[in-house]
Amino acid sequence: MASGRNGQLALRAAGLLGGFRALVLPGGEASRVLDKHAVVHWDVADEAEGGRPEVDRGQVRDLLLDSLPEDTVHWGRKATGARPLGAGRHEVTFADGTAVTTDLLVGADGAWSRVRSLLSDARPVYSGISFVEADLRDADTRHRTRPLSSATECCSRSPRARGSSLTARPTEACTCTTALTAAEDWLDTIDFADANRSKAGVLTRFDGWDASLKTLVANADGRLTPREINVLPVGHRWNRVPGVTLLGDAAHLMSPFAGEGANLAMLDGAELGQVLAAHPNTPKKP
Repeated sequence: MASGRNGQLALRAAGLLGGFRALVLPGGEASRVLDKHAVVHWDVADEAEGGRPEVDRGQVRDLLLDSLPEDTVHWGRKATGARPLGAGRHEVTFADGTAVTTDLLVGADGAWSRVRSLLSDARPVYSGISFVEADLRDADTRHRTRPLSSATECCSRSPRARGSSLTARPTEACTCTTALTAAEDWLDTIDFADANRSKAGVLTRFDGWDASLKTLVANADGRLTPREINVLPVGHRWNRVPGVTLLGDAAHLMSPFAGEGANLAMLDGAELGQVLAAHPNTPKKP
């Protein structure tokens, strides 16, 4: 996860910027771009002066959770619906049959938000791009292929018309992501329950690529993970509804190429928290 200016603003507001900086991965801002023949066209070292330090997403998540009072987060409760009760109050129901009511409901429940329908009719649509993720454990010792020969990002792109790319960020555990321009049902044509067959199916999109690049998929540990990339309309907005709002992917789901999804979600939360702290008695009615 690359943490840009937006995410760092949120961490500063929460008093966690120091803890975040201790988690930054050395060399994480280095970047290389290769063509499909593994010829390097761009190679920039990490000078430790950039504004987008690379961190492990799980560690940032733990940093945020550990800063909260005990019992703030209740796990194992999947929201299945939400409905207005009037006067700015809402009820949220859960898969276990329980429900809660609240004066302020913040829909931070991701791409397929159950809360969004209270504010907007917008639903995610397929972007035309599918991802397939491959994990390479112990990448620094077991997977010493040319693209992973240093702690840099390796991105290899075919001609734009083909619409296929490979991106890998090598750390001790590397995730290689293939991004493919594909029909919405293309992932359904591959048996991802079978690791070998799924690797072969994905690699058909990389005929003619250098073998060292294809090994990032072929040598993956375990099963591949398919992901359809969905988006909300650009400029998605909603009229004010007392007692409910959205943040993160529930509000502005987009493709991950800008690397801003988690950063914007953190900034959304920080800005909302600051407004609520400054106006604790804001009327719920317009």
